[in-house]
Amino acid sequence: MTQETETLSIEAAEALIRAALERSGASGAAAQSTAQALVAAEAEGQVGHGFSRLADYAAQLRSGKIDGGAVPTCSQEDSAALVIDAGHGLAYPALDLAISRGTQAADRFGCATMAVTRSHHCGALSVQVERIARAGQIGLMMANAPAAIAPWGSKVPVFGTNPIAFAAPRRDGVPLVIDLSLSKVARGKVMHARKSGQPIPLGWALDPDGNPTTNPEAGLAGSMVPIGEAKGTALALMVEILAAILTGANPSTSVTSFFTADGPPPNAGQFLMALKPADPAAFAARLEPVLEGIAALEGARLPGTRRAASIARARAEGIAVPRHYLDLARQLGEAR
Repeated sequence: MTQETETLSIEAAEALIRAALERSGASGAAAQSTAQALVAAEAEGQVGHGFSRLADYAAQLRSGKIDGGAVPTCSQEDSAALVIDAGHGLAYPALDLAISRGTQAADRFGCATMAVTRSHHCGALSVQVERIARAGQIGLMMANAPAAIAPWGSKVPVFGTNPIAFAAPRRDGVPLVIDLSLSKVARGKVMHARKSGQPIPLGWALDPDGNPTTNPEAGLAGSMVPIGEAKGTALALMVEILAAILTGANPSTSVTSFFTADGPPPNAGQFLMALKPADPAAFAARLEPVLEGIAALEGARLPGTRRAASIARARAEGIAVPRHYLDLARQLGEAR
């Protein structure tokens, strides 16, 4: 199915989302932070974490599942182990606080961890870890989400798609960024397909009976296929321990839906780490030959190459967004 799109500048897209969120009950600061994150995801090609999320956020702000006025707080500030309470608000202001305080702590102590609790859907992790790398530090982030992946051999979802992201600073200023979901594809892509009326490829998801499906509705009701089979679910357990158990957030089996307006707040968790190289110049000098060697191999591609190209194109040409998402955003922004 061909979708009609409209191209907007990054600034216009941010303004549109910000207005829609504010009209739905988000504070100006929360709306701005969230708009920047959603548009950044669109710009890098992660459409499942961009405009497609706006209607769900707006509905949850109106129902009170998301506290639009929540102000995140940071405790244990005089240490390298920070705890960020998102206050059942949008995740992005809490992540802003975590990265701001965490990179400061890493500058002081050499490393810092940031445990985010009472949080919500946190979008494209790549957007967040790149900010750590641009501060001259190595960034790591992981997050839990509503149960969507069954332990290998089972049909009952226990783990979220539980993504992991990593970023490292480079000499040329464009960080190395790696972002992967522990399902074969991010669940947001299946949701995007459902909203767009499109089928999904075989191999993305299983229906509730454990059978492969091309129906996004059946895939959302069933389970996502993990990367690496049993190894993928082992990694999902590691993320669950750091992002949920350590932070005090809900385990994935108790995280409520990021997509529906009913029910209590999800209380999802995120775990971040910032590492400051002892000698940044020496670190860069050791890293570059490794990355250049990979890039020089025939058929090889550095992770994040397409992402970087997509961002550069979006900055130069704007982002093409399905018109039905833009129509909805405009309606939300004008609602009184």
